[in-house]
Parts: sequence; structure tokens; C-alpha cells
Amino acid sequence: MNSGTLVTTRICIVGAGFSGLGMGIRLRQVGITDFVIIDSGPEVGGTWRDNHYPGCACDVPSRLYSFSFQPNPDWSRTYSPQSEIWAYLKACVEQGGLASHIYFNRKLRRASYSEQDARWRLECGDGQRYECQVLISAMGGLSRPAMPSIPGLERFCGPAFHSSNWRHDVDLAGKTVGVIGTGASAIQFVPQIAPQAKKLVLFQRTPPWILPRRDRAIGQGWKRMYGRFPLIQKLVRGLTYLRMESRALGLSRYPSLLRIMEKRARRHIAVSIGDKTLREQVTPRFRLGCKRVLLSDDYYPALARSNVHLETASIASVQEQGVKLDNGEFVALDVLVYGTGFQATSPVPAGLIFGRKSQDLTQAWRCGPEAYLGTTVAGFPNMFMLMGPNTGLGHNSIVYMIESQISYVLGCLATMQEQELRSVEVRPEVQAAFNSDLQAEFEGSVWTSGCKSWYLHESGKNTTLWPGMSYQFRRRMKRFSLSDFCWEAKEHKAV
Repeated sequence: MNSGTLVTTRICIVGAGFSGLGMGIRLRQVGITDFVIIDSGPEVGGTWRDNHYPGCACDVPSRLYSFSFQPNPDWSRTYSPQSEIWAYLKACVEQGGLASHIYFNRKLRRASYSEQDARWRLECGDGQRYECQVLISAMGGLSRPAMPSIPGLERFCGPAFHSSNWRHDVDLAGKTVGVIGTGASAIQFVPQIAPQAKKLVLFQRTPPWILPRRDRAIGQGWKRMYGRFPLIQKLVRGLTYLRMESRALGLSRYPSLLRIMEKRARRHIAVSIGDKTLREQVTPRFRLGCKRVLLSDDYYPALARSNVHLETASIASVQEQGVKLDNGEFVALDVLVYGTGFQATSPVPAGLIFGRKSQDLTQAWRCGPEAYLGTTVAGFPNMFMLMGPNTGLGHNSIVYMIESQISYVLGCLATMQEQELRSVEVRPEVQAAFNSDLQAEFEGSVWTSGCKSWYLHESGKNTTLWPGMSYQFRRRMKRFSLSDFCWEAKEHKAV
């Protein structure tokens, strides 16, 4: 396909990570082949292509972090490393017959909806153009790195990079390495790079709650059994799902139940760290679950190393040779690594997606991202979002939520074809009522217990998480109801 040409298709999927590939596989399974998948990168994988820092792995059990319709009996460990997840997604492309549908190095520059002909028009950075009836965003919520708001970031003279763009060409041996951030990425790469560095200074703003990971290798016998008897693997997957789903009771309904997990986390600190001062520094002062709960067996032992220093004073500014703290001290550094996560509450940049009356999606979301069932947005006909607002989980696998959304989108596509509709758009009052009820569900949950987390938009709303059990979300997504939508028939009659 030559760049600059116009390609007309029924469906455009933006993103070739978990959600985009899952959508593509299921489209083919139901007989829909008139679609393309475009991705800004050189290969499939999304998050699991881009994040390749040392120690990168999943914090959801492997048996759940895969498609139910494309099981993998060959996971090597309880928690899969990045390389295996990436390889799994590549295998999904081959087994699902997606290769001919995917186009790489096609960064979406603009997507705009035409009310005249009910079509979406897409422009890519390389000049390629697409026209489609249905736009499916599979860009994900963890695709835009978040940089710390510290003066002088650009002044640092040494190598400086975000964990999502790891510089493997930078040799850390004999260097003083500064790490800003103590989130999910940092607790994985800090134990890996600490033995390499001459000194590692970890700048901590707020300590996270961390539970033992208890990762272990999966024996060949289990792999052979899963491969030979898929029903057994399905049963084990189901039991794992139920075990993790039970955690939602403490997070969303009965926060007092989390005290048991807090005791486990405190015991984990006590066993791993001997120094009393360091133990106090890494012990959170907020309720477990208010921020993302992390899993690690080697993070605390890494902090206890003689060449690692945990710095709890705030950074006032970044300078040419290091950072200045708000207490006046200067910390000299050779390398600076940002483990500061992603812009989860601002997943779509301004100037990218324009709906009815040329409204920018970010303007529709000026009070925080919201959608109906986390999937479709009023004012943006024929557009669906996978891993959209309030579809994240604090207790279970996001793949379960993705599959629920995919099923809902397939139901809508079937309805559009059966009813010969040229467009569907969620009614504003339906979306508003849904989100009002959804935000009310957060009241009394651990997420409203007072801490500041990346789950919360600057407006104060939780725009990231689903507030209840994941099976409740799936139940809501089971049937597409046209009564929730405004629609236009192909003869242009609007309802």
C-alpha cells in the first residue's frame, strides 16, 4: 500500500496491542474481514512492545493475561516476562490470520467524523489516508508516558530517559544512577539495575503498598497437560479469576477486609528490611488499595543494598550534573531514569479525534474522560474505545474487560448490519446517567479514602477504574441495546 493513497474500508482499528489484536481476531471469527489495523510502531505489541526495561513483567497471573479464545499452554512462569507476552501477541497475529490487515509505522495524526456521509476520515503521519464507517480506538490507557513536573528536566547533561523508552545502550556500570518514581515499573527495574550501578539513588514521593509476588516457574508437566487437555487449563483459569475477583469486595464494598492484606504487606517489609529507619520510609500512610497495589519479592531487598539510597526529600529542580533537593542539598548523578508512569487520565492528546460538529474529544472530556460503558462517547458516532474510561481494574485482568468490550462492539456491528444503519451514537442522557451512577459507586470505596493517585482526574473524579466486580461489567456488556442510541438509517432518517 503506497503512502498518501486513500483506502476505504468498513472498520479502522487504531492500535495493535492486546485490545486491537483481540478485536481483529474476533472480527475474523464472526466473518468480518473488511477492516484494517494501523499502529504507530514497527511491530505489534503496544505496551508490551514499547516497555522493555530490565525486569519488565506482568503483575497479573499468566493464565489470566491472555485471550480466552486463544489460550497459551506454554507460559514459563506464574507471572509472564515481557518477552513472552510480546511473543504471545505475535503468535496471535499468525494464528488469527491478522497479518494482511495490519499496517505499521502509521501514526494517527487526525481522525474526523463527517456528518454528511457518516464516515470517519483518518490521516496518518506518513500521509496515508483512510475512510471508514466505524472507528475503533485501541490505543490503550498506558500509551502516553508521564514526565514529572520538575523544573529543569531539559538541563541534565547525562543520559536521561523514561522507563517506557529504555536506553539499553547506556552502560550503568560504575555510574551513579538516579531513579524518579516508585511505581509499578520502578519496583521491577530497580532490583535489576541496582547490582550494576556504583550507586543508585531512588527518589520517593509516596511509598506504595507492596505484596509478595511469589512468582515461580511452571513445570513441563503442567505445560504438557494444558496443551493436551485445554479444559483443565480453562478450569485453572476460572479458579484464578474467582480468587482475584474476590479482592474487589475489599476495594469497592468493604474496605475493612483490606486490613488482612495490609498485615501481609507490613510483614513483607519487616522480613525484607532490617533497618528501622528504612522500614518507616517505605511504609505507606494511606489505606492499601487507594493507590495501585504492587507485587514484588526483590524490591525491598534491593533498597536494603549498601549502594542504594532512598531519598525522601522532594526534588526542587534538575540541574546539569544532578538534582537539587528542596532542603538545599545537591545530589550528583551520571544517569537519570524516570519511572513516573503514564497519563492514564489523559489518554488521548488534543487535536487527534474530532466528532460531530468538529468537536475535539479532549473538549468533550474537559471535566475528565467519560464514556457509556467505557466504550462509546456521545457526539462521536460510530466510534468505540477499547480500554476506555473506567474500564481499568485494581484487582483482576484487563484482558477480561477487553473481551467484554469486544463482545459489545460485535453486537453493535451486527445490529447496524441487520437494521441497515449508517450510524449509531449513544444518547447524551444515557451516558450522563451511567456516569452519574458510576461515580456514586465509588463512594465508600478504598479509592475515596484520601490518597492522591493516578486513578483520579484533576477534577477529582475517578476516570480510570471500574468501581465494582468485573463480572458485573461483563453482564452489562452482554447485550447491545439500540434503545440507548440515536441512529440513522441508510436512507438518512435519524432517530
